[in-house]
Amino acid sequence: MLKKVKVEAVGPEALEGARSATGSASGAAEFKRWSTGRKRSVVLRLLRGEPVDAVSREVGVTIAELEQWRELALAGMEAGLKARTADPLEVRLNDAMRRVGELTMENEILRKERERQGRAPLTGRRSSK
Repeated sequence: MLKKVKVEAVGPEALEGARSATGSASGAAEFKRWSTGRKRSVVLRLLRGEPVDAVSREVGVTIAELEQWRELALAGMEAGLKARTADPLEVRLNDAMRRVGELTMENEILRKERERQGRAPLTGRRSSK
């Protein structure tokens, strides 16, 4: 249980560095907006092992918000690590498939053009030997 203390009994020097009810420290500079770079530097401090409560007091951000930033950073890092680089064989296969498609279309166009001119299709012909 918490012990109740009269406000008169506490000296002004004890209240000097205390956090206010809004969660911001009296000595920390308050910022309305956090840039990505500033958030990144705070999250890196957390990942390096600095205590969350100490960082929270220093930067004037709630612990819950710092935890959310850390979770988002870890999720982004995981997504970045899942990304694959292009496999050279897959690139060659995709190029070959594209070329096969182009040649197939070209053959169909040439067959239709030949039929339109009244010539017999090339299929079914025998060599003259």
